[in-house]
Amino acid sequence: MLALEIIFWLCAALIVWTQIGYALALAGLARLLGRSRSAQPAAPPRSLDRGGAIEGEDTGPTGASLRELPRVSLIVAAHDEEGVIAAKVANALALDYPRERLQLIVACDGCADATAERARAAGADLVLELPRGGKIRAQDAAVARADGEVVAFSDANSAWEPDALRRLLDAFADPRVGYACGQVRFVQDAVGAHASNQEGLYWRYELALRALESRLSSITAGNGAIYATRRDAYIVVDPVMGHDLSLPFNMVKRGLRAVYAPRACASEKMVPSLLGEFARKRRMMSHTWPIVLRGGMLSPRGYPPGYALMLFSHRLLRYSSPILHALALAANLALVAADAGTLYLVTLALQLVLLLAALLAGTLRLRPLLIARYYVLTTASPAAGLWDWLRHGTSAWWDAAEGTR
Repeated sequence: MLALEIIFWLCAALIVWTQIGYALALAGLARLLGRSRSAQPAAPPRSLDRGGAIEGEDTGPTGASLRELPRVSLIVAAHDEEGVIAAKVANALALDYPRERLQLIVACDGCADATAERARAAGADLVLELPRGGKIRAQDAAVARADGEVVAFSDANSAWEPDALRRLLDAFADPRVGYACGQVRFVQDAVGAHASNQEGLYWRYELALRALESRLSSITAGNGAIYATRRDAYIVVDPVMGHDLSLPFNMVKRGLRAVYAPRACASEKMVPSLLGEFARKRRMMSHTWPIVLRGGMLSPRGYPPGYALMLFSHRLLRYSSPILHALALAANLALVAADAGTLYLVTLALQLVLLLAALLAGTLRLRPLLIARYYVLTTASPAAGLWDWLRHGTSAWWDAAEGTR
């Protein structure tokens, strides 16, 4: 019985830590360090100002910056995106950034529609028509043709705020930064039965964690809607291993920082249904497990101790949550069967209530029930993604998620 109790409480503690405790620890540490740093003289700011100068650096006698805004290559990988690519190109060309300093590249990954023609007609500087090889290989091909000091990336269905590129580049005023990602806001324009996805709630929590990680060390993951790297820091990875997870920790291993730039904002349409969100996360997790298990994440070489703890808490434990929940439930059932005490009846009831609430959300669309269902399905998605990867591997190809175009 003691072994069952150890398994139950260990699994429960790890679940609580990764879902709640980790966030509280980060917030407490950030507050403590903030108080410590507030007693020290402030360093001069070094972000890119809106006029193109680096704040805190010298300007010439006419007030002109002695350091120009960097030339940027903005890369959009696209597969059969004829419906949105023109709007994406227009959005990129409308950015508050000198046109002569911006190269817009659309990398068409085996497109069988009019994506390439519409991208050219909309004004893209370079359109690559590539054989189908997946998003990562399309991005690699575009980087090879890029002439910018910084390479930025966006999805075809992402809309950037006018100042997003400048805000993203602020991060690179620090020479230690090799990677920066912005804030993506998921827009849900569906109502009624289609408004079941609670991704927005989760994403606000995730971005709060990302801000704390960035403040204390480096982020443990990015997003595909808005991010950038220094051209000479760009890393070629396995085509099944997306940039969102593989680039940040690899930057840290190379002695660089991966940071979050919350003022660099982009928006994307949210998958309208919760089952659609589960399918999206399941596909993402089939790409995540190769990174975790054979992509170098588990190797501690190059990690500062604090960052290693962040990866363990926010990534490894989060991805292991379905296993932890299954073990906790099985141990709890065994303890109840062994008449281990009233406490275990209470903990079992709590777990069953969560599952029942998730089940009822299919018919009663109440917010607490929908949140419970979102938690259960998204917690199950790593296990489903692992099963898919072990069963038939992971393709480098990708398709648009339901309802996001």
